[in-house]
Amino acid sequence: METKRFAGTDHTGNIKFSVIIPARNEENYIGRCLDSLAAAAEPYPGQVEVITVLNRCTDRTEEVASSYGAVILKNDSKNLSQIRNAGIQAARGEIIVTIDADSWVTDNMLTEIDRLLATGQWIGGGVRSQFERVSLGIIVSGMLLIVPLLFKYGLVTVGLFWGYTRDFEAIGGFNENMLMAEDADFAKRLKQWGKQQGKKYGTVTKASMTTSCRKFDEYGDWAVVKNPKIIWAYLKGTDRKHADETYYEIQR
Repeated sequence: METKRFAGTDHTGNIKFSVIIPARNEENYIGRCLDSLAAAAEPYPGQVEVITVLNRCTDRTEEVASSYGAVILKNDSKNLSQIRNAGIQAARGEIIVTIDADSWVTDNMLTEIDRLLATGQWIGGGVRSQFERVSLGIIVSGMLLIVPLLFKYGLVTVGLFWGYTRDFEAIGGFNENMLMAEDADFAKRLKQWGKQQGKKYGTVTKASMTTSCRKFDEYGDWAVVKNPKIIWAYLKGTDRKHADETYYEIQR
């Protein structure tokens, strides 16, 4: 079966969506992500670009992403905010969507984002999401992380972000001073910016995202219970040691 391709770097038409994917050695996951985005892009032929920001990749991630016609960028920083911002700065689309390489979406994700933004009520937001599998350990670990972050950043959904490019730029993109929980920080600032504009922070509920359990598969479903220091690292946001262990120095 032929791989579906996105707008790519040589497309001269109008780009509606720019999808940003940070990727470090994601050859085993990014194909599923790109397949789901290709299906979601079908209502917008030639109007969706996918920007894959390669981060110190030593595997076939670039080859896989290129086979879909993704725009390829390289950023070697150990900072997810800088990596995502590099993609945002290169984006040509009217609407930004960010997603991780080990996540995938339902076919109606882009149409739902388009519908919500077209109402003029929403500044952007997050999405309803779930893990690919569930266990008691994953539920407990998730709650141990979510509840403290909820108190710090307020009620916001994360996982996948969407909004007009102009609004991403207005709040300065992702906070490059943060190494962890930069997504919750971004959500809080987007929500605050929306309030100033008379708009609400939204959640896509009629489409969904699924994310892999690879960290739980590697470290165990009870990993947060066994290592509660990770909670404080997320709350601090600038803990280099835990950031490297969680994101930047994982061997894949």
